[in-house]
Amino acid sequence: MTALLNKSGFHVNRKRVQRLMRLMGIEAIYPKPKTTHSKKEHFKYPYLLKGLKITFPNHVWSSDITYVRLERGFIYLTAIIDWYSRYVLSWSLSNTLESRFCVETLEEALEIGTPSIFNTDQGAQYTAQCFLEPLKAKEIKISMDSKGRAIDNVFIERLWRSLKYEEIYLKSYRSISEAETAIEAYFLFYNQERLHQSLGYKTPENVYFN
Repeated sequence: MTALLNKSGFHVNRKRVQRLMRLMGIEAIYPKPKTTHSKKEHFKYPYLLKGLKITFPNHVWSSDITYVRLERGFIYLTAIIDWYSRYVLSWSLSNTLESRFCVETLEEALEIGTPSIFNTDQGAQYTAQCFLEPLKAKEIKISMDSKGRAIDNVFIERLWRSLKYEEIYLKSYRSISEAETAIEAYFLFYNQERLHQSLGYKTPENVYFN
């Protein structure tokens, strides 16, 4: 941007351009805080979904964590999605990356149904015993992405993309409660109103429960 302005006859330096862009809220869209931090001492499960045909609701669930930018700082969002129907079973926000908010989201989802396979990345939140125990108790097979392969968890990555480009990147949340209200409205729309071509133009809620 500085080079372009100088070429156009506006003699400004990089610091001035950076300051003005900040004042106007102009920034590029790019990955920011890293949400996947693994622990070497935690056991990593193999990836079970390669070549698997997903044929019914509750066949495969997956979860992931992403960040949500606030006007001051950022918070973390986790969600659990059913692969067959694309239905968002549960979600929650946290201002830390501790495992507890992921466990609570899992417990909420398990009140709705029980998957055959549960897939996550190799992050410390998902390899922690407090997260794995509810899965083992229900004899749910545990699957984890290969290291560095976000495509292994493709459906929730698509969910994050839709949420960010249609809601988060268009807004400026002043508080956690404001972000929570907006994201809740988006997920209600996503589950109950949005028609998916891959689902025969049905909603995720309709496919999951019927």
